[in-house]
Amino acid sequence: MNEETSPPAPPAQLLYRDFARYYDLIYSFKDYAGEAARLRQLIARHKRSAGDELLEVACGSGKHLEQFARDFACTGVDLNEGMLAIARARLPGVRFHRADMATMDLGRQFDVLTCLFSSIGYVKTEDRLRQTIANFARHLRPGGVAIVEPWFTREAYRAGTAHMTTYDGGDVKIARLNVSELAGDVSIMDMHYLVAEAGRGLAHFVDRHELGLFATERTLAIMGEAGFTAEFLEEGLMAGRSLYVATKPAP
Repeated sequence: MNEETSPPAPPAQLLYRDFARYYDLIYSFKDYAGEAARLRQLIARHKRSAGDELLEVACGSGKHLEQFARDFACTGVDLNEGMLAIARARLPGVRFHRADMATMDLGRQFDVLTCLFSSIGYVKTEDRLRQTIANFARHLRPGGVAIVEPWFTREAYRAGTAHMTTYDGGDVKIARLNVSELAGDVSIMDMHYLVAEAGRGLAHFVDRHELGLFATERTLAIMGEAGFTAEFLEEGLMAGRSLYVATKPAP
């Protein structure tokens, strides 16, 4: 008798690779200018170093860096070459590197480090979170500030709920649907995309995203272990989201 087997999981993060051209469309609702204005206020309040060099980790297509480039000497890091290609075209004067946030080694330090839009959740485990936060500290000058936008905690995440996001453009229509799932302390979202595009026809793809659900108290403790003085802000950049602001002490 044959053993029953589960179907293979969908490929991970296709939106960041093969279908990166749709990323800015599906997230066109984001107020990048408004978010950057709030971040500038936090940077001015917490940064103690004298420089103006900013590193965005998981920079995606460069929409936040587009806002920051007027005020900072910017560098972007992302794991996905599809996103970096869009960011490089958007911001030819900005330096970009392909690297994993947990293991990146840029050989220099910055005054500001941002990791936004819940990208920190992709490290998935607490051990990787600890490694990543320590790496953030290594890439900051004394007096520098790291601003991290977290994913949900286990208590806030609602497994079994259905979600839909749509984009209705002239030549491109997108519908994204998923039902939130849970495996231990990891959220799983198999996002089904249906894309209708003039001249390309109709496409369907499934994109798996797995993000760790990290408790606020544990995250603050890990930031403390890395040498940061950190605080948690209930009100973040988007409704229902929060922020961590972590300052590296000056000597």
